[in-house]
Amino acid sequence: MSLIDYDKRYDVIVVGAGHAGCEAALAAARMGCETLLLTINLDAIALMSCNPAIGGLAKGHLVKEIDALGGEMGKNIDATGIQFRLLNTRKGPAVRASRAQADKQLYRLRMKHVMEQQDRLSLKQAEVTGLVVDGGAVRGVDTRVGIRFLGTTVILTTGTFMRGLIHVGLTNYPGGRAGDLPSVGLSDQLRELGFTVGRLKTGTPARLDGRTIDFSRLEPQYGDDPPVPFSFSTDRIDRPQVPCYIAYTNERSHEIIRSGLDRSPLYAGVIEGVGPRYCPSIEDKVVRFPEKDRHQTFLEPEGRETVEYYPSGLSTSLPIDVQWAFYRSIEGLEAVEIMRPAYAIEYDYCDPIQLHASLETKLIHGLYHAGQINGTSGYEEAAGQGLMAGINAALQVQGREPLLLGRSEGYIGVMIDDLVTLGTREPYRMFTSRAEYRLLLREDNADLRLRERGHEVGLVPEEEYRRFCEKRERIGAELERLRGAKLLPSEADPAFLADFGMADLRNSLTYEQLLRRPDITYDELLRIDPGAVAVPLSVREQVEIQIKYQGYIERQLDQVERSRKLEGTRIPADLDYSAIPGLSAEVREKLVKFRPDTLGQASRIQGVTPAAVGIISLAIKARG
Repeated sequence: MSLIDYDKRYDVIVVGAGHAGCEAALAAARMGCETLLLTINLDAIALMSCNPAIGGLAKGHLVKEIDALGGEMGKNIDATGIQFRLLNTRKGPAVRASRAQADKQLYRLRMKHVMEQQDRLSLKQAEVTGLVVDGGAVRGVDTRVGIRFLGTTVILTTGTFMRGLIHVGLTNYPGGRAGDLPSVGLSDQLRELGFTVGRLKTGTPARLDGRTIDFSRLEPQYGDDPPVPFSFSTDRIDRPQVPCYIAYTNERSHEIIRSGLDRSPLYAGVIEGVGPRYCPSIEDKVVRFPEKDRHQTFLEPEGRETVEYYPSGLSTSLPIDVQWAFYRSIEGLEAVEIMRPAYAIEYDYCDPIQLHASLETKLIHGLYHAGQINGTSGYEEAAGQGLMAGINAALQVQGREPLLLGRSEGYIGVMIDDLVTLGTREPYRMFTSRAEYRLLLREDNADLRLRERGHEVGLVPEEEYRRFCEKRERIGAELERLRGAKLLPSEADPAFLADFGMADLRNSLTYEQLLRRPDITYDELLRIDPGAVAVPLSVREQVEIQIKYQGYIERQLDQVERSRKLEGTRIPADLDYSAIPGLSAEVREKLVKFRPDTLGQASRIQGVTPAAVGIISLAIKARG
């Protein structure tokens, strides 16, 4: 088929319009690049293929960081959320996390509207079937209908679409998700170009008809009042919130699952892809945890104007007749009707060790990968990568250095480093336990960590940046005030002293010393400190955390400082490991396979010892 060159050339071409594609395209366009976004279906922009929610444990951190850098996800969920909750409130600030139910259709429509209104961003419906590569660099993309779009950089955000195969029982058919065509041809070309292509699997539950659920027999779960926004730019959320409902499987449910395992594609060997260990299907849970007599599910509304409910944690690829029996075995769901069946989906991905930390591929100059093509699972993980790929593609077009976030700067940095340094053989999911500096990387301080970086690359608008600078200054001023203001025993309220076991106080205490005590918060300080009344809540929160956790924070900052030298030492791309004496054969093999960009990356490759890192460091110095 002869190809027609489109009559406009682009700086950045983004393939796919899921959560990664949206952030990538918006970032590139907002940074001044002529950007083209191509997707198989323009009506499925930012569609939530699985659970209708944003955030959660560690994922909330990613959304806050996306927002701090100037991304859209936080604003979009604030505008379309129907239930907001802060998780882990009884635990320390490092692991607290925000989560919100979304109105699925509103979320998609608002994001589409934002993208349609964005200057320098063109949206087109087309299936990309191949890359145009010349001299080791990407030049554009080819589409199914024979149009070639030329561009300086290309970002692949293909989600579950590359050679997507949907499974319901032992029946399977090609699809990118239920109702959408797969992308065929692209992964074959990536293999030919030298990429290591693997196969992963994920799944989704059935969608249930809320009119056929007896909610009176279920436990309602309400959101926080007032709801706390995701975006640092959102002042408040004033739309009415809706409840979710808690239900449980039972022994009969598990018996139905076990009786259908011979027709499960997972257990019949039909599915070759590796599934997510941390988000298993219900048949996986029943087989792996036989001692558990029930599993919890949250019935989550898919929107305010629909009757569809999403039963979280109950994804399955069992045959439809087993699905009917299983869902109807749950109390309150005895008469439930399935509106959309559950299914599993297999898809191709590229091993992310073939990427630089900028998310540009090591094999093809100007080609970036973001989202599930890198082996991740989750909207938030995808959006974080999409944002960074969009920023770095735009910076490359502008002849500027890439923006690289270290492990001490953000969960986005931890995720990307994990992927490009270690690769993944299963769908990668973010956890707070993956971040060794998690006390520094809290949700609440994402703007203090990253707003400046977002402004430097041109993503944070001036008004938002001005508000941030004002907040940062007020935090500094309040910390200074608390260090100077004192509680004098002679002037103190006796009732206050008695309440906190300080009746025999002899020496004065600064307000900072008072706040350091675990039993005194800002609310208590208000009783004796008139100056605290005028301090905004967001400033109070920061000041209190910084004072109470000062010792721990300083210790982590020392660790960051010690590792900075390793992270900042670049390894020349042409370094010949075979010519370096003292490296074992195993270490050489690992280094040749992973080709780390820095000594820090090398130190995290399994099997590369501290001694080996020292030897490489000396070899780099010897080269001058």
